[in-house]
Amino acid sequence: MNAPAPTDPQVKKRRRGLSRVWDQLSLYIPVLLMMPLALASYLLLQATPQPMEPEPERLLTNEPDFFMRRFSVKVFAPNGTLQTEVYGAEARHHPDTDRTVIDTARIRTYSAQRQLSTATAREIISNGEGTVYELRGDAVVVRQAARNAAGERLPRMEFHGEFLRVSTDPEHIESDLPVLLIRDKDQMTADTLDYRGDSRVVELNGRVRAQLAPR
Repeated sequence: MNAPAPTDPQVKKRRRGLSRVWDQLSLYIPVLLMMPLALASYLLLQATPQPMEPEPERLLTNEPDFFMRRFSVKVFAPNGTLQTEVYGAEARHHPDTDRTVIDTARIRTYSAQRQLSTATAREIISNGEGTVYELRGDAVVVRQAARNAAGERLPRMEFHGEFLRVSTDPEHIESDLPVLLIRDKDQMTADTLDYRGDSRVVELNGRVRAQLAPR
């Protein structure tokens, strides 16, 4: 019968020392594992754009917020045909009124039937939607002769004055200052003008004079 092997006191002491070291190290392992995660989270937060604080609402002023000088702007219809063309020496947009002022301006527009209309003036003021134009100083609007959808002939018409107000939808030209209206070879002058393109009716008031060409 074999006797059990004797126990070495030094081996037991070494094992107890290793056990204490392992127990102490095991306390720090979760901390060591969390440090890279915390560092990664910190770096991620630093790299993430911070939400911008809302800017205080700015008061709209009459000071222009953009300029264009010696410019030409073209607008095309979905089918690629030229719809509107604007030239000017300078354009200024005023944010408080959302109006654009164009100096030495010329505007060319085409209707659905490709009828050309041209507007020129020393100054043209447009609303934000581009549907109302005020022509000031040597104002001229020319609508070339054409035919409408029904095939009827539309005569060439010219409107001259120091002030013309033009609306595009529906077509409406008016003025409270003296005007000259030319229809083909007929000429008429008046103190005020109100022309509606949808009905092709013109109303002249004040001192009205007409010079009609022989038929």
